[in-house]
Amino acid sequence: MAAKNQSRRGRNVTIKKGDVVRVIAGKDKGAEGKVIGVLVSERRVLVEGVNRIKRHTKVTNAGGRGGTTGGIITQEAPIDASNVMLLAEVDGKRVPTRVGAKRVDATKTRSDGSTYSRTRSVRVASRNGEEI
Repeated sequence: MAAKNQSRRGRNVTIKKGDVVRVIAGKDKGAEGKVIGVLVSERRVLVEGVNRIKRHTKVTNAGGRGGTTGGIITQEAPIDASNVMLLAEVDGKRVPTRVGAKRVDATKTRSDGSTYSRTRSVRVASRNGEEI
């Protein structure tokens, strides 16, 4: 158990829900899709149309509308975050890029209308340095 916790410590998932990614390893290598979910604690992502599995479900008669019909459902299974690479817009094309972070100044407004300056962290594409 300690080894599992140690591998997670200090490792952030730079992929977020809604990002477009390309699979760079595994049986679906080269496939592109939109991220539909991120499992941060497991460092895994769900990508639309990638790593599809068949799940066999039983008929449950919970009564009324609560019952589900049985059958075979095809759905996405999570893949490791290290096996996908974020796609960023560079010169009108989507190209794979590593993800970095930088601090930028931001002006915020309080509820009473006054403003103040803070810094916030943003993701940047390593390929061109632009904010993602």
